[in-house]
Amino acid sequence: MSISRRQTATGWAYDVRLRRPDGRQYKRSFPTKKAAVEFEAAERLAVRAGEWLDPAAGQVSLKEYSGAWLAQRGDLRPRTVDLYRWLLAKHIWPGLGQRQLGEIRTTEVREWRADLMAGGLGSSTVAKAYRLLRTILGTAVEDGCISKNPCAIRGAGIERTPERPVATLEQVYALAGAVPVRNQALVLLAAFSGMRLGELLALQRERIDLDAGVVHVTESQHELVDRRIVTGPPKTEAGRRTVSIPPHLLPVLAEHLNRWVGPEPDALVFTGDKGGWLRRSQWNSRWRQARQKVGLPHLHFHDLRHTGNTLAAATGASTKELMSRLGHASAQAALRYQHATRERDQAIADALSEMVNEALGQPRTAPNDHGCAINAPCAPSEGPNETSRRGQKVPLSRASTESGRRESNSRSQLGKLMFCL
Repeated sequence: MSISRRQTATGWAYDVRLRRPDGRQYKRSFPTKKAAVEFEAAERLAVRAGEWLDPAAGQVSLKEYSGAWLAQRGDLRPRTVDLYRWLLAKHIWPGLGQRQLGEIRTTEVREWRADLMAGGLGSSTVAKAYRLLRTILGTAVEDGCISKNPCAIRGAGIERTPERPVATLEQVYALAGAVPVRNQALVLLAAFSGMRLGELLALQRERIDLDAGVVHVTESQHELVDRRIVTGPPKTEAGRRTVSIPPHLLPVLAEHLNRWVGPEPDALVFTGDKGGWLRRSQWNSRWRQARQKVGLPHLHFHDLRHTGNTLAAATGASTKELMSRLGHASAQAALRYQHATRERDQAIADALSEMVNEALGQPRTAPNDHGCAINAPCAPSEGPNETSRRGQKVPLSRASTESGRRESNSRSQLGKLMFCL
């Protein structure tokens, strides 16, 4: 029998001896026979269902397991590795690092998250830390260390960041004029191509084709916490793309290439003052000075990408076209830029008026006695000489014919309905 009773200093103990799927034996002790029987039944059921977990597997600490997890993630970009190391050391390990995987419960995760928020940590950083913890513990589930992921707080991993500002065209050119001359093309290309800063800083001469009017995005620059600079693929596989350059920007880029870029195919397009890498710290300093100079102290450089993408959406680009241009792997990100701006909303209103004017002429908006706009088709109200029509529906086309107005296409009919209903 797998359950045996033994005498202890405090009473009886019931030992359950079972075998792992690999044949090795393990033992658990309980103060009551009922608990021992229930444990034995649950363990045997888990083995038959293929869901058995090694009790020792969950005894590793979160700090030890997450360190090994990160070391095995060779697919991560260098800056992502730096971010994860910082989140673990700064926000995850202090509260949960010494806890064993099998001991972490949802209530404990909830308390840890609440402590981060109570400590004044930004909601975006809290969400990033929670997502990282959830991912690590999700791998622990896959590895058979725990049976269930304790990160089950609905919405805790969602970053609710405020809408970033969109610069006007005048502001874009003002910002370009506020940076050193050798950096002006960097600002303009960021605004009108939607490229990320890392993609711009890694750009080489051979990637710009002025004849075809395109730039090929194949790499991104990453500056690590130890100040090493490395290059790697763009943020996502969709980031490898070819972006068309607006024609008005081609002369600017041609002049920049002739003046500031070496003739070698692999020469960097945007460099520091000595021709080497343009470091983010150096560029960020120049950007802060420029935005202060033009009165936009809160505009991030990444907001130029947001600006360019919003302008692209305002041209009527489809979601698929925006995804291709921006290097987005999902439609959700591209849809952010298909929101209405005041200028675009006015353009829509003007287009509606043009549609109506094309169909009906120049309508006046003052209503007549029938409550319809003057010059807009409207079925006449019932008068003393129209008793024969009482109870009959007059089709819109018939009403339009009787009013002396010529028949029109479906857009015209839509315009008529807009004025009469």
